[in-house]
Amino acid sequence: MLQPILKWAHWKSSDLLFSLILFLPVGLYGSPDRPEESLQNYRNSLKAFRLEFGGSREMPDVNFFLFGMGNRTKFVYKDGILKNAVSGEILKKWNIAKEIIVPPDYSVYLTLSDGSLIAIQEDEKAVWISDYKSKIAVPGTETKLQLPDFKEYKYSQILKVLNHEILMNIIDGKPVPNFFVYKKPWRRDGAMMAMCLKVTGNINLIKEWALSLSDPYDRNNGGETEADNLGQTLYILSFFTDKNHPLVAKILEECKKYEVTDTGGKYIKGRSDSHEVAAYQTKWLKFGLITLNLPDDYTIPQVEDDYSALFWWDYKESYKPGTIDSNDKDKYPYLGWACDNFHGKKTSPVSNRDYPLTWEIEASQADYKGMAMIDEKYVSAKNSSPHTWHASEVFLYLLKIK
Repeated sequence: MLQPILKWAHWKSSDLLFSLILFLPVGLYGSPDRPEESLQNYRNSLKAFRLEFGGSREMPDVNFFLFGMGNRTKFVYKDGILKNAVSGEILKKWNIAKEIIVPPDYSVYLTLSDGSLIAIQEDEKAVWISDYKSKIAVPGTETKLQLPDFKEYKYSQILKVLNHEILMNIIDGKPVPNFFVYKKPWRRDGAMMAMCLKVTGNINLIKEWALSLSDPYDRNNGGETEADNLGQTLYILSFFTDKNHPLVAKILEECKKYEVTDTGGKYIKGRSDSHEVAAYQTKWLKFGLITLNLPDDYTIPQVEDDYSALFWWDYKESYKPGTIDSNDKDKYPYLGWACDNFHGKKTSPVSNRDYPLTWEIEASQADYKGMAMIDEKYVSAKNSSPHTWHASEVFLYLLKIK
């Protein structure tokens, strides 16, 4: 039997419209019981999380939300407008009196100036627009995704938002750091995203891209061939193919260009992010070889390497400290989070906003003009939010906490 539309008669007028949502049939149009309560619960979780970890950093004061996870068409909601996040074409425009954005519910709730209600919501099937009488799927969004609830983890709501920030930046099957400012995937960021996609059951979203790779490198840093790409590419391929993929032979041949042999053994040494990080590069190579069941006769060198701690899930015994400038951690917070993952510390931040939680600032290869699709404040701040390497590092850390 359907629940009654009104449970009692004495409502304050300011509360009536959103409270009506509670008494619609639960789950009929995907609405939570109480949007305001759901948002407050999320904010309480964020407060506890920031106190436990590295606090927050101030981000542009802009309220928006992205829709179109995975290989769905991308949309951005802001100020009563839902538009295509790539072309800018307006899909819907409403005169709003009130909005509630609930990031972990992947939902935006609107009270219009005429008193009517609208909900924009994303679930495992599609993005939906509902007026609580009927709902329609937004064109280009009806593809299936896996969206876990992470209920067994301490920070389940934050994990849901981080998962959203990762999935939003898969576009046309390609895993990019932020689709507004980067048009091409980076192997480094893509490998970290792949770890998360495997956990959530969404790894096949990038299968076609991975199998289409023909270059051992992404060449995104001014065209430079970065030696860590070799292991990262092997790892990405390992989800979908075996050592017989034609790119594998190319990578093994490229390894020879970087090989160094000394009293400690054989390793690779090249450039990544414009400096030599032999331990980090060799860790990635060894990991990639193992995931494809290939022979591995490399030894991680005992050298100072300020990227060594960024590879934190294996080979911890082969660590010699380097340094990462603390200011860079604020601009490139994935560095701090990766180091915290390695050392088991809790010193790194998320944003001070409800959403998005992650970012990158003043990256050399980012085209920040793309952030104008959200707001010029991001362009002037040279800030791309969300950012998938940052989101992946926080996501993987929180999976350790139940």
